[in-house]
This record gives sequence, C-alpha cells and structure tokens, in this order.
Amino acid sequence: MRMLRLSEEQYARLGRKRTPAKPSKMRNVPTAVDGLEFQSKREANRYGELKLLLHAGEISDLERQVRFKIDVGGIHVCDYIADFVYGKAHGAVVVEDVKGMRTPIYRLKRKLMKAVHAIDIVET
Repeated sequence: MRMLRLSEEQYARLGRKRTPAKPSKMRNVPTAVDGLEFQSKREANRYGELKLLLHAGEISDLERQVRFKIDVGGIHVCDYIADFVYGKAHGAVVVEDVKGMRTPIYRLKRKLMKAVHAIDIVET
C-alpha cells in the first residue's frame, strides 16, 4: 500500500470546515450600482431615485458618503458620515441618511449634528 504525503498547508486545508457566510448584524445586503458599492439594497435604490431627480433638475450637487466632523469645545468627539448630501432647487442643502434600523449611536450622532452644525438629518 502506498502512502500519500501531504504538506503542512495541504493538511491544514483538509481540517478546515466550510461554514456558510454569516448574515450581517443588521441584515443588510451590500449592493453595487453603476460601479459604486452601497451598504444596502435600500441605499442603492435611493441612489437611483436621487439620480433621476438630479437628471430632472430637481436637485443638484449630489454627493455620497460625506464626512462631518463633530467637535465640542475644541475636542473631536466623532465623525458622522451622511449617505447623501444634495442641494434643493431653492438653495437648501439636504443631508440624508437611509435608515433601516436606528441604532443608539446613530440617534446620538443625529442629536450632535443638530447641536453642533444645526443640521437636521432627513431619514428615508
């Protein structure tokens, strides 16, 4: 009988069990649209809606993943990253977040954005 010899790497690969991918904590499904990665299908769908509004001329200057620094008393507390920021026809700037679940951290950052920058986040 002939013995089969395995390298250490081959032996280690044999011992690994394949486990199915664990769903994300918030159950979001990462989605790509127009070569851009979005954290969820809902966010990707909203991007499609905003693109239509942009082409129709109802909004302008559409930006994704805009970072806002939140500093209190000269101390950097955190950053808030908005899903979308765009301008309305009458000149107002809209900061928008696509929400499936409002986490305690998000609720705190929303209040800080209002207190520090006087910005109300629009949730969709």
